[in-house]
Amino acid sequence: TGTCAALAKRLEMNLQKQYGSTHASTIQVGTVEEWDWWDELLNKEDENENDSSSLSHPPIVIWILPTYTGGTWTPSSECLQQSFKDIESDWRIEKKPFRNANLHVAVFGMGSSAYNDSTMGRPAKEAFGKSRKLGAKTIGPIGVGDDSVGDHLVTFDKWMKTVVNQIGSVTGIDDKTKKKKTAASTSSGCACKEEDDGANSSTPCCQSEDQSSPCQEDGDDEYVSEEEYDSDEDDDGAEPEVIDLEDMGESMKNSGKSNGKNKEMVTPTQAAALKKEGYKLIGTHSAVKLCRWTKHQLRGRGGCYKHTFYGITSYQCMEATPSLACANKCVFCWRHHKNPVGKEWRWKTDDPYMIVDEAVKTHIHMIKEAKGIPGVQMDRWKEAHTVKHCALSLVGEPIMYPRIDELLGDLHQRKISTFLVTNGQHPKAIDSIRPITQLYVSVDAPTPESLIAIDRPLFSDAWDRLKESLCSLKNKGQRTVARLTVVKGWNSDEVEGYAQLIALGKVSLVEVKGVTFCGKSDASNLNMSNTPWHHEVVQLTTKLKEELAKIRAEGGDVPEYGLACEHKHSVSVLLA
Repeated sequence: TGTCAALAKRLEMNLQKQYGSTHASTIQVGTVEEWDWWDELLNKEDENENDSSSLSHPPIVIWILPTYTGGTWTPSSECLQQSFKDIESDWRIEKKPFRNANLHVAVFGMGSSAYNDSTMGRPAKEAFGKSRKLGAKTIGPIGVGDDSVGDHLVTFDKWMKTVVNQIGSVTGIDDKTKKKKTAASTSSGCACKEEDDGANSSTPCCQSEDQSSPCQEDGDDEYVSEEEYDSDEDDDGAEPEVIDLEDMGESMKNSGKSNGKNKEMVTPTQAAALKKEGYKLIGTHSAVKLCRWTKHQLRGRGGCYKHTFYGITSYQCMEATPSLACANKCVFCWRHHKNPVGKEWRWKTDDPYMIVDEAVKTHIHMIKEAKGIPGVQMDRWKEAHTVKHCALSLVGEPIMYPRIDELLGDLHQRKISTFLVTNGQHPKAIDSIRPITQLYVSVDAPTPESLIAIDRPLFSDAWDRLKESLCSLKNKGQRTVARLTVVKGWNSDEVEGYAQLIALGKVSLVEVKGVTFCGKSDASNLNMSNTPWHHEVVQLTTKLKEELAKIRAEGGDVPEYGLACEHKHSVSVLLA
């Protein structure tokens, strides 16, 4: 994943800085699937007798592994998992083949406790345990970083320091460095003798045999001895040692409740990241942001798809959310997962009337600041001071907010229309809220497998929750929408599955939109090739309409849909 790739690069730079100029060994970095692990783990490199550097130290492998849904291995790293199984079960191979190869390993895992504490970092723990069982010598303890805390770099840097120090001892580089320093010190004479000229014979010499060498390095006492290695090898059933977040992690956990009160949702690190991207935070869990389409229309240019589809004036639309947290970590999320995640509300709850009041005030303040944008039309700028519409789809999952119904009521009281988008993971909340202008459920995938791959939901029953949420729309008695985000190569096929899901909700409208590529992110490996062309989205929507017509013809309780509208700039098409 992007996060693990960034950590690997961080480790490589540290190793190059520490040892790059002191030995001739090569540091190779690549994805797990690039290597033939049977060959890499079992076969020794051809040794050149004339090249002493090739015999200078044992082979070292460092794995940085992510955690997939349910604690499983990611598809790209399953080859390593399978290699462990093959080596372990092959009767032709000795019991501890890695010992004969003198293999040394270090492992770090990434995961998220928001999914499940027990499954976080499981692939890394399995790799660490299997390596020891097969005879490998371990360098340092296993490390596991918690992405949900947001400070996994602290854990990684501590683990990295230990591993880098021990690599110096394993390879003998530290010993060579000490010898060079000692030789240099001996050849130049003892500095303290030269300075004192023997005047103060009671002062012990720095080279005295009973004194510690001045060249001794801090990392030496952390090196795991051969005896400790052997002890690890034989203890096959032992649970791998894990570096926790220690003091930082404990303080984060303890901050979950303070004096019986729930903690605030957003950590300082998350708040800084969100503010950097232009979010204006309100209270402890809400935010607003000025949409680029608002600025476009203020300058006399076109509006967003909501203007084209529904006649909403973009410069009088406020984008907001009462919950920055979400229960999914979608690969296409344009927020790059700067926001927190969670299955249920466990944070301090702000007053809904305060949220609405501050959101409107903050939005109007941003409108006032937009006066200086070149080309702003003053008549539109003045009208923009009156908010007419609120899109509750900015970031996170707005329906998670426990007092969402009161917040919606306050917006309606102010004569502000409301569009609310939910990811379909909280069906009971859908049942409980009042009718609003337009209620959306995101339908991001046509099958359970693709939903897990693309939404990366925290809930293990995400597929059932999505279907239940769609069924809830049928009984709402208001205008409802199924929202499809098309990611080319991920969820752009199996149109029949989409049609069957949409039929569950008997929705009023269907919006089909191509994903917007928002730049490279460590949280996702999407690129421009995953963004469909507008004509491709039109073709998919046409097929979807035909599939829905088939269900209707077979007696299904499905409305008759037709291609109603399109917005090319947003790569969006409307079925109504």
